[in-house]
Amino acid sequence: MTKNEIFELINGMQHPVMYVATCENDQPHVRGILLFRADENGIIFHTGEFKPLFHQLVNNPKSEVCFACGKYQIRIEGEFELTNDIELKREIINHPSRAFLRKWADEQGEEAVVNFLQVFTMKHGKAHVWTFEDNFKPKEYIEL
Repeated sequence: MTKNEIFELINGMQHPVMYVATCENDQPHVRGILLFRADENGIIFHTGEFKPLFHQLVNNPKSEVCFACGKYQIRIEGEFELTNDIELKREIINHPSRAFLRKWADEQGEEAVVNFLQVFTMKHGKAHVWTFEDNFKPKEYIEL
């Protein structure tokens, strides 16, 4: 599978949930997060500064994310970077899949939500695609 095929699979999901693994005080944590976008610019998602996920990634940006895409399980390892791109934050707030953020911005003011949103990007991740058919084969990685 190519990196573009991986991007197509994970962006094409009806409900693009990725499971994000972090570690804090030697304790792993995994949770489902809505993917915003995955492409040549990286894997992008957002959270709030008050959330444990935000603090865990700031303190230890190494992570692995996992997508369940039909018969494929796609695991991507790398490091997340905190991204303070105001235009990207506005794009997220105004995206049709983020109506809950748009509603909040209409109530609280867009600047408040822009300041609240914390956006992370994993650039140069390393993906492994797994299926039952290749369960016993050695892992092969695809650079993203």
